Amino acid sequence: MLAKVYSSATLGVNAYTVEVEADIQQQLPLFVTVGLPDGAVRESKERVTAAIKNSDFIFPAKKVTINLAPADIRKEGSAFDLPIAIGILAATGQIMRDSFDDFVLLGELSLDGAVRPVPGVLPMAMHIRNNNGVKGILVPMENASEAAMAQGLPVYPVGSLRDAVQFLEDNSAIKQFEIDISSVFSLARKYDVDFCDVKGQESAKRALEVAAAGGHNIIMIGPPGSGKTMLARRLPTIMPDMTIEEALETTKIHSVAGLLPGNMALVATRPFRSPHHTVSDAGLIGGGRIPKPGEVSLAHHGVLFLDEIAEFHKDALEVLRQPMEDGQVTLSRAATSLTYPASFMLAAAMNPCPCGYFGDNNHECNCTTGSIQKYMSRISGPLLDRIDIHITVPSVKFKELSSEACGEKSEVIRARVNGARRRQLERFKGEKRIFCNAHMQSKDIRNYCPIDEKSKSLLNLAITKQGLSARAYDRILKVARTIADLENADHIDPTHIAEAIHYRSLDRNLWL
Repeated sequence: MLAKVYSSATLGVNAYTVEVEADIQQQLPLFVTVGLPDGAVRESKERVTAAIKNSDFIFPAKKVTINLAPADIRKEGSAFDLPIAIGILAATGQIMRDSFDDFVLLGELSLDGAVRPVPGVLPMAMHIRNNNGVKGILVPMENASEAAMAQGLPVYPVGSLRDAVQFLEDNSAIKQFEIDISSVFSLARKYDVDFCDVKGQESAKRALEVAAAGGHNIIMIGPPGSGKTMLARRLPTIMPDMTIEEALETTKIHSVAGLLPGNMALVATRPFRSPHHTVSDAGLIGGGRIPKPGEVSLAHHGVLFLDEIAEFHKDALEVLRQPMEDGQVTLSRAATSLTYPASFMLAAAMNPCPCGYFGDNNHECNCTTGSIQKYMSRISGPLLDRIDIHITVPSVKFKELSSEACGEKSEVIRARVNGARRRQLERFKGEKRIFCNAHMQSKDIRNYCPIDEKSKSLLNLAITKQGLSARAYDRILKVARTIADLENADHIDPTHIAEAIHYRSLDRNLWL
């Protein structure tokens, strides 16, 4: 006898429908799974067999063939356990139901028949929501909140195989799970850190505000203990408020990667990813035998922080150039090609020299000029071209550390950043590829960043006298445009240019 049950699987950050066909034949006992299953899917026969028996159902002593269609796409994970078990029970007549076309089933089975959570439920639910004729989705209880984020799709949480069978025979057995996405979104938009925790470093905090307002990448250079990491961890708290659409996009990526906490249905705060400097190319950019999203995709709509960037492998740093330019990563393999979103802000930190104390008034630096230049040159020119703001972060003085005064709260700074972003969205509303000042190319800078003669003279003086490189010209204009937006100014003034020049530390002869 043949039975067909519907399930789903992910491919990249999107999903597709999988038909789980169960065929029972009067032959010697055998369990065969076809349709390009990976190791976890092949092992499902042991879980399904034990779960059916321990749920007081009868496992057939016959040949069981499971086909996962479409058969030309490799299937991975344990989400097919529940539909496979239901298919076997239906094929053997133990479920009093003729068709399963109106429900989609997801879930891993434990040996006692309990249904365990699986990754990637949100993109699957969003895909199923767009399919006509589907009445709902059966998911593990722990995944119910996540699946409910796909508004418009009835979600039914099941705790065991027996619960699923009872529901399929009597749809009133389990109540539909409902959730208010707006309430979840508002409650989840809280950060654990705040900018008011940072003592001193007013210049660095101002630079981070400018970076957040214009979406500019930033690098901080300073001695150990000056607060670079502390500042970077608070950068997401002053970035523009996350929209529900951005939260759903980010949640999809974290769900596919299996990194969504069980008690969190939605990622409503800007992600902050800080990989160790020993991270591999695949770990940073994504990939593997079965491609998975890397750190650049997990930082989508958030911050990718590279602490001690000079210690990262050169190859790993160079693969950042394409996603920083395009906002996405395309992983091409022999079997398939997947594209993951990767629109992030890069925040990097490094010491000014191998010992870390070059230019520090409190410590003596013993590094030679050659070793300092070699250390700083570990960041290639093409990568540096994509970083708009370079700042120095000096050691914090004791007077500032011991002060009881609190700085501005993140919400106050974020209000100014939101205002600047609104000006940019209004300015670029006719553009399809520009959403903030950092996205401007050379031709856009000529259109949107005109300057007067005084500003031109100041730029000329900076380039000729301070040794700024030619590539700094466009970066200075973009950052100056952001500074003007923060002040609600329609035109770029010489004061805006002067501040933007201050944010080009690595272009000066002092370093290179």
